[in-house]
Amino acid sequence: MSAVGASDETDAETGIGAETETGIDAETDTGTDAGPVADRGPKQDRSRVTRKRLLEAAVSCLAEHGWAGSTVSVVAERAGVSRGAAQHHFRTREDLFTAAVEYVAEERSLALRALFPEGTADRRAVVAAVVDLFTGPLFRAALHLWVAASDEEQLRCRVTELEARVGRETHRIAVELLRADETVPGVRETVQGLLDMARGLGLANLLTDDSGRRDRVVAQWAALLDKALG
Repeated sequence: MSAVGASDETDAETGIGAETETGIDAETDTGTDAGPVADRGPKQDRSRVTRKRLLEAAVSCLAEHGWAGSTVSVVAERAGVSRGAAQHHFRTREDLFTAAVEYVAEERSLALRALFPEGTADRRAVVAAVVDLFTGPLFRAALHLWVAASDEEQLRCRVTELEARVGRETHRIAVELLRADETVPGVRETVQGLLDMARGLGLANLLTDDSGRRDRVVAQWAALLDKALG
């Protein structure tokens, strides 16, 4: 496995943003008189849309093809943009994939909170929602990124920092939704135990459909949390 700047990721296309997207204007704004200032708004909107498409395509590619099969070119093709446009937004392969996993993790966190906008007394529903975070494409994509980071020094530091940020946010949301009081001894470890259990279920689900056993484990954990958290 190699980062951008080596192997097939390096060729004559070295100018960042040298190409324009298929069907979309160039990502750069020269600021010359040829284009009025009023046009910058639509260009910025298109740029945001392009970035979002690249991030979502990157997670899908990573989940389906792993690190070795997910190059900038592959992601750009899936997103429907040129490789030059992709490199305009993300200068390196590491930039693209760490940003993609973080973006989707943030989206999932917002979605998790949105499931219980006014809170809930049903801890089983919360446990099931937390477990779902670890059984979808995002977890699979993140896992490929972690494995790649274990072998690549250049990627390891960034993924370690990303995992720490995502982990803290997931823990914070779980505490919130479970109405857990972390000033009580042992409660923090109980919540972390839930997250560790959910990650384990996610790993088990990678090879086989583990939904039957997962439902029973979710029910048991919800009962344990009711006793532990009161």
